[in-house]
Amino acid sequence: MKSMFLSESRKETQVHDFNPQSWLQVERGKLMKISSYSSSSIESLIKVLEPPILPYYKPVDYVSVLAQIHEELEQCKPEEKSDRCLLQYHVFRGLGETKLLRRSLHSAWKHATTVYEKIIYGTWLRYEKQGEEFITDLLSSCGKCCRELEPVDVASEIPAGASVPVCETSTSSNVQEEAMMVSFQIGEELVICQRCKISSLSIPFHTMLNGPFTETNLEVIDLSENGISSAGMRCIANFSVTGVLAGTGLSADFLLEILVFANKFCCEKLKEACDRKLASLVCSRQDAIELITCALEENAPVLVATCMQVLLRELPTCLADDQVVKFFSNVNKEQQYAMVGRASFPFYSLLSEVSMKTDPTSEKTVRFVEKMVESAVGASQRQIAYHQLGCVRFLRKEYGEAVRAFNAALSSGHVYSIAGIARIACLRGNTVLAFEKLTSVISSYQPLGWMFLERSLYTNSNRKLEDLDTATELDPTLTYPYMYRAINLLKKQVPKAALDEVNRILGFKMAVECLELRFCINLVMENYDLALRDVHAILTLAPGYRMVEGRVEASKIATLLSAQVDKWSSADCWMHLYERWSAVDDVGSLSVIFQMMETDAPKGVLYFRQSLLLLRLNCPEAAMRSLQLARQHACSEHERLIYEGWLLYDTGHCQEALFKAEESIAKQRSFEAFFLKAYVLADSGMDPSCSATCISLLEEALKCPSDRLRKGQALNNLGGVYLDCEKLDLAADCYTSALKIRHTRAHQGLARVHFLKNNRVAAFEEMTQLIETAKSNASAYEKRSEYCDREQTIKDLEMVTRLDPLRVYPYRYRAAVLMDSRKEKEAIAELTHAIAFKADLYLLHLRAAFHEHIGDLQSALRDCRAALSLDPNHQEMLELHKRVHNQETITGFDTM
Repeated sequence: MKSMFLSESRKETQVHDFNPQSWLQVERGKLMKISSYSSSSIESLIKVLEPPILPYYKPVDYVSVLAQIHEELEQCKPEEKSDRCLLQYHVFRGLGETKLLRRSLHSAWKHATTVYEKIIYGTWLRYEKQGEEFITDLLSSCGKCCRELEPVDVASEIPAGASVPVCETSTSSNVQEEAMMVSFQIGEELVICQRCKISSLSIPFHTMLNGPFTETNLEVIDLSENGISSAGMRCIANFSVTGVLAGTGLSADFLLEILVFANKFCCEKLKEACDRKLASLVCSRQDAIELITCALEENAPVLVATCMQVLLRELPTCLADDQVVKFFSNVNKEQQYAMVGRASFPFYSLLSEVSMKTDPTSEKTVRFVEKMVESAVGASQRQIAYHQLGCVRFLRKEYGEAVRAFNAALSSGHVYSIAGIARIACLRGNTVLAFEKLTSVISSYQPLGWMFLERSLYTNSNRKLEDLDTATELDPTLTYPYMYRAINLLKKQVPKAALDEVNRILGFKMAVECLELRFCINLVMENYDLALRDVHAILTLAPGYRMVEGRVEASKIATLLSAQVDKWSSADCWMHLYERWSAVDDVGSLSVIFQMMETDAPKGVLYFRQSLLLLRLNCPEAAMRSLQLARQHACSEHERLIYEGWLLYDTGHCQEALFKAEESIAKQRSFEAFFLKAYVLADSGMDPSCSATCISLLEEALKCPSDRLRKGQALNNLGGVYLDCEKLDLAADCYTSALKIRHTRAHQGLARVHFLKNNRVAAFEEMTQLIETAKSNASAYEKRSEYCDREQTIKDLEMVTRLDPLRVYPYRYRAAVLMDSRKEKEAIAELTHAIAFKADLYLLHLRAAFHEHIGDLQSALRDCRAALSLDPNHQEMLELHKRVHNQETITGFDTM
């Protein structure tokens, strides 16, 4: 969604409005040298857009919010749990934690107590997993299903006859009435019915036929003016006897006629039968649209819920239907309750999210977000709803309404909404006010990276750079500061420094906009092969990406650049892939694979290699897409089964992944099938005694044909298993063999062997070789830190934090050292600094232990609860939580 909220300067134009040759300086098929360049020429090539105001819930202290949610989940009523899980979802959405937010949605679905909540959260999960529907099919092929993704059986969720009153009559009356008949006049036709059976349909009928009324003594009663046809009355007469709506081809219109009549005469059993029968006829969006209004008017709960499910399961496409949008937008509160029960807020949260991803400036988005505001209950829901409304109004340039919405969110406690208020103040020419608002926030709260980033937008160049440096220090994941500094250096004609700056963030975060900036810098430096590398990486991550402010397709730029670099044969490509893979140059390897796609090399294998690299680069969505493509392009059934196994493993279905590996082996013994089975067994921890099986499987894999890249990985993994079994010499042999075929990462395993043999110097030297060889070496520095003295360890871990600030071990180590030195405040501050931008269980666990150590039990309990929000089943965390909770309870009693 982030790309939806870019600065308004980023507008789509036709490709022919932009001539790539003009900035590539193409003449006679060659690139002319760029001997000098000016600030204006750089700005014409790329602009650093203002960072977007994210439409997410971003509390200043997310740890306290998560802790409070966890506490409330333990104490609240069952019917309130789903709402708490939804709030947890919004926190994780703001943190960018996709796996965690999906888990929260699953928890909301699991805790749903009404059919409406089950439909909404099931639909939301399904929407979040768009493009992964094949996983459901793969699980089905293994005999397993995802219940949360299946349609809800609405009829079984709403109990039959729960509210149907029974019309009681005396036995003597029943005997007397049994022989009596009554006829109903419908136009010119008579419909003969059993008086006692019709009277048993409802109290009004019973009173009419047995009470002190004129109709009681009539043999023919005229019902012509009551909206029922003779055929409908005959169906009702039959129902009164059999209790079943019988007849072939009962149409929806016919059943609606009976439903309206049943409501008019309070025939609850008849109404319920019509409700369920109509629900069974809803098969399409059009059916749902045509029936839901009447269902609401006639209070037919099964039909309403069924129609809602059919409509929602067609998200997002159903929101392109004006009838659907109009209906969802215009329902009143009474109708909302009939549609979704007490789940109006989650319902409109879902619709708002879907609509914002499709078109955040559309009228329907405004309507849905306004409905979300109307249905918000409590401060947290109001913060979420008003902030989203402010973002939408801001994008629509409706600044007055946007300010009101942002102010409402701020008043409810959402401090991040100040960013929107400041932007609008600046747009209205009051930059000083914008600066002052951010300064006030910085002085009033624990400073966060986004606060300084936002303030930097309203300052001069020197102060701006200071604020951006502070923003990076507080939150190194923010991309805008790196990009601004890089462009600033490029304007000063220091392209090497600009390149170093953008490489800082690309070392740990594959942001497409940063890759595009690096492409431009390489272009300025006339590094055309590296520029092409970055375009290939962009196209791998986002195949439809458009560059240069969205004016030209990345694929067209790749075509232009390809003409300026040497062509590689298939053999050349394999050689370069081997070299870059061995150098742990993952982006370079991606570029080679991209080029190999244009050769006659098997596509399935290439997409599979691509997925492995993307996982290393922490791009799970792109990796999943590549694995799907590998499956589609598999050359054989046994190869397809291998990719299906990896797809299942990567989505957490280990047992089913093993099943696929075994299926593949049964069809053909292959390296990848044995490797998959060994990997899943070793990594899933299914059986601690499976080491011998893993060794056997990897040995079988190594006997099968494969290339050196994969064989090196297998040898490395085999060394790891031997290491776990304390067979150090065998492990060393495997790592040495892997290094002989240039599997560079084997240095790490061999270093471990040296260390376990009490040779720390050799271990240090081994890791030094890996650092010198690997292009991406943050993990190598981290591992080397285990084999040196404290001073060198601290230096290595400082280097790790510079290269990849998202790696948590350095923060934990430094905090532990400070704690050992009795610098408790500094130790806690070290962890707090990292927790502010990285929601990590181990950081929270250690900080909770520190708080417990110094006697701050409330803070310890807060961190325990927040950590358990990240992983509810973490055993050590559960034990610490229990211990701290017990201490806190005892302390509470002591102070009473």
